[in-house]
Amino acid sequence: MLEQHLDVRFTDVQVPGYGRVTTRTYNAMIPGPTLRVRAGDTLRLTQVNGLPPNPPHTGGHNTPHHPNSFNLHTHGMHVSPCGHADNVLRAFPPRTAEQAAAGEPEPRYVTTVHVPAGHPAGTYWYHPHLHGSIAEQIVGGMTGVIIVEGDIDEVPEIRAAADIVVCINELKLQDGRVPAFTSGGWVNGIPSTFTVNGTVNPTLRLRPGEVQRWRLVAATAFTALRLKAVSPDRAVLPLHQIAQDGVTLPRTVTPNPLELTMGNRADVLVQSHTPGRYELRSAGTPSPLMTIEVAGDPVEPPMRIPDLLPPGRPFLDEKDIANPDADREVLFHADQGVFTGAFPNAFRALGTHATPAADPSGDLTRDPAYGLFDPSYTNHTLQLGTVERWTVRTDETMHERGHPFHLHTNQVLLTHRNGKRLDPPVWHDTIDLPGGTPAASVTFLASYEDFTGRTIAHCHQLHHEDLGMMQTVDYVEPSRR
Repeated sequence: MLEQHLDVRFTDVQVPGYGRVTTRTYNAMIPGPTLRVRAGDTLRLTQVNGLPPNPPHTGGHNTPHHPNSFNLHTHGMHVSPCGHADNVLRAFPPRTAEQAAAGEPEPRYVTTVHVPAGHPAGTYWYHPHLHGSIAEQIVGGMTGVIIVEGDIDEVPEIRAAADIVVCINELKLQDGRVPAFTSGGWVNGIPSTFTVNGTVNPTLRLRPGEVQRWRLVAATAFTALRLKAVSPDRAVLPLHQIAQDGVTLPRTVTPNPLELTMGNRADVLVQSHTPGRYELRSAGTPSPLMTIEVAGDPVEPPMRIPDLLPPGRPFLDEKDIANPDADREVLFHADQGVFTGAFPNAFRALGTHATPAADPSGDLTRDPAYGLFDPSYTNHTLQLGTVERWTVRTDETMHERGHPFHLHTNQVLLTHRNGKRLDPPVWHDTIDLPGGTPAASVTFLASYEDFTGRTIAHCHQLHHEDLGMMQTVDYVEPSRR
């Protein structure tokens, strides 16, 4: 049993390289504490809501609201979505104004997550996931890392390497605060400030010949990362990837760049033999995320990058698809100027199980309900023990509007991108669909295992989720015939 107290309130945090920030935090830290568990453990989190009362809200459920309520999502973990576990349909509200005036104690909420005995070892993360308040809270720094320890950590070359969390946060700050999410233009109107482990462009030191393991976490709400580590003369410090989204890869790969969409994680091994300075950079961000200084006495003999990795999750087989004639499809689509007010655009999840239109015979591009999240409607009923194929598409023409797809509770096996088969396929929990590519698609296999209950699938560009680009899924026991 790992027990952790998470105190959530507005705190003044010193962000090196930026200055003082007043924001919602876990335990007055950006990011919150790193949690380490092993398969078979239980994680028990007691969360105190010390935030002020929520401001009144008169809009619909698909506009931002209740910024001082939250819950907790263990992103990427294969755990129960029900009860007091990874249940993102719960709400942890603060005291009302009347309760605060009466001196009632700040409310406490408990999340208890039982990690299955066979859970993959790897890097995961936690963050609030209450619909309507997610984006504003995450861009204030309410995130943290979860590490499930296990077989990959016992590989001799990996065990010898320094184990370093590299949590990349994207903050939206104006005058040292996160402005309230009050309009559809809020995201683009404020430049992002990127931190690594709570610092703007920290320096990490590496000895020549040393191998370090970096647990890269894209704890970003709006920006996908295309990572390279390069020197001023463009020499590349290779990022040898050993895991994606918490699942060990079949073999070490060295992508250049390493692409992480919002919510992705990658474990990499890093080694340099030549003293010098490198910068971890992402395409499109003006400043380096982190500086790497290779200096000091060389490690003799040099440490090694492993050739062999323990087996990760076994691949699914298309022959096991439950019904080859009934693939699921999702289309991420935005219609402009549908609503009056500060949030005029409709961010829809369409496809084979879209939320019904308010007026099926009318103009669906103007419909106020079609394809938008409805908490009372179940979009996908998924039977345990079945394998299905999904295709997720986007017709987005705007480059700044990526639509990553995230399914809760079960990892998915990415087999095709834009119709082209991947060899080998790759396990993910969040899959990028970049903006500006209106024919982009991904195809994956999903096996629904172990846990029943209602949860969600959604776009992980999180202001799109808050505005309705989300669907309800219900994992159910197999039907009896």
